[in-house]
Amino acid sequence: MKNLAILAILMLLSSCAEQIKEENTKPNIVFIFADDLTYTVINAFENKEIQTPNLDRLVSAGTTFSHAYNMGAWNGAVCVASRAMMISGRSVWNADRFRQEWLVGKGMDKTWGKLMEGAGYDTYMTGKWHVDAKAESVFQNVVHVRPGMPRDAWKNDEMVENLRSIEGTEISPATFMPVGYNRPLGEDDLSWSASDPKYGGYWEGGKHWSEVLKDDALGFITNTKNRDNPFFMYLAFNAPHDPRQAPQEYLDKYPLENISIPKSWMPEYPFKDSIGNGPGLRDEALAPFPRTEYATKKHIQEYYALITHLDDQIGTILDGLEESGQMQNTYVIFTADHGLAMGRHGLLGKQSQFDHSIRAPFMIMGPDIPRGKIIPSDIYLQDAMATSLELAGITKPEYVYFNSVMDIVKGKQDKGHYNAIYGAYVDLQRMIRKDGFKLIVYPRLEKVLLYDMDHDPEEMNDLSDKPAYQSKVDDLFQDLLSLQQELNDTLDISYIRKKSVL
Repeated sequence: MKNLAILAILMLLSSCAEQIKEENTKPNIVFIFADDLTYTVINAFENKEIQTPNLDRLVSAGTTFSHAYNMGAWNGAVCVASRAMMISGRSVWNADRFRQEWLVGKGMDKTWGKLMEGAGYDTYMTGKWHVDAKAESVFQNVVHVRPGMPRDAWKNDEMVENLRSIEGTEISPATFMPVGYNRPLGEDDLSWSASDPKYGGYWEGGKHWSEVLKDDALGFITNTKNRDNPFFMYLAFNAPHDPRQAPQEYLDKYPLENISIPKSWMPEYPFKDSIGNGPGLRDEALAPFPRTEYATKKHIQEYYALITHLDDQIGTILDGLEESGQMQNTYVIFTADHGLAMGRHGLLGKQSQFDHSIRAPFMIMGPDIPRGKIIPSDIYLQDAMATSLELAGITKPEYVYFNSVMDIVKGKQDKGHYNAIYGAYVDLQRMIRKDGFKLIVYPRLEKVLLYDMDHDPEEMNDLSDKPAYQSKVDDLFQDLLSLQQELNDTLDISYIRKKSVL
């Protein structure tokens, strides 16, 4: 009887071990999130001016969605809305309402991190947060939580007071901006250096923030070797958000004479003030008005340098995953919270409905993911959350608006989950993208713009006043009204098309 009891215990232990082994076959998921990274700044996407060997590595080793969009924002800090949607799974206006629960410590169990934890995952987070919930209430292991952007260096207060004391001296608004704004005013403007640690920013604390995040990620990876559970990492870089600071060796890779001015560049966007993109918007105040080719190139140079520096950190993280022996059971998803204009249409920021500002790279790499595949289906970048839930074997909650891309990746469908892509910026802009066309609405101007995205991807030729396109404008406008209702968008724009028709 004693032997039978021992045998029964051994069999039970064996069964438990097999069950644990089966549970541990769940894949690991690493989510890498950049900030202000537009879809065009990857060498593999035919931008031969920039060096991004490790982002190219994700493109060649995985599947890329070439048309991934952010849905919109309720304030100028577009990343806040983008991240709230990513963490909550809710569409833009519903996320705005739901985040009010976070402010009073509620609703954490419905967040991305907690859903993964509930499925047996060890969860890790480092980097930019900028979400109303506390990072520690969403993820189990949290280090180096960063704010929305590195802190700006301010001009010398004593200098300003001295200027005030001189009778008749006019002090421009630029005087009261941080160092690094409203510049360069010319080739001799040396008021700020992108590589000088004395300005703090990314070097606050002594080490560049992108490098700190890379070290954190490698520490997480080492820690997972001693754990039985699958892991989920949320690695959120602040780069390449301004202040765009990188070591000098990275700036040296991009001489100004090798940088091109964007095709849609202009000194000033004619509707900038009415759409909330005037000099009072922080992003737009970085360079002087009207724009100059020199200032634009200088900002692009610093943008490229910070991206290449970011790319090197991502490469080290990927190497660390491979060296850990866990890559064969790990999915890596890379995207950014939105795009960035960087001179296109005379704009610098992300507060417009042009593709340069709302469209981001989106790559997924891992077991059974096709290599080197490019998919043109329209998706939302927040589909990353729903994708991870499917990979983890988690049933998507009803409140999650976004969808997994795995069925598209595996070729089970090619049109995607969305009949149209919706976009919004506060109460000043609305957008719909459908069937290769984009309609943008400027409510304050009672104006619509229409672009044929297949033939005019730079959005330079407005077709809205062409007689042959009036039915297209009408159809898209009605579709946009329907999307507003679906997404709980309460802004009334219905009067605009009625007046334009009259």
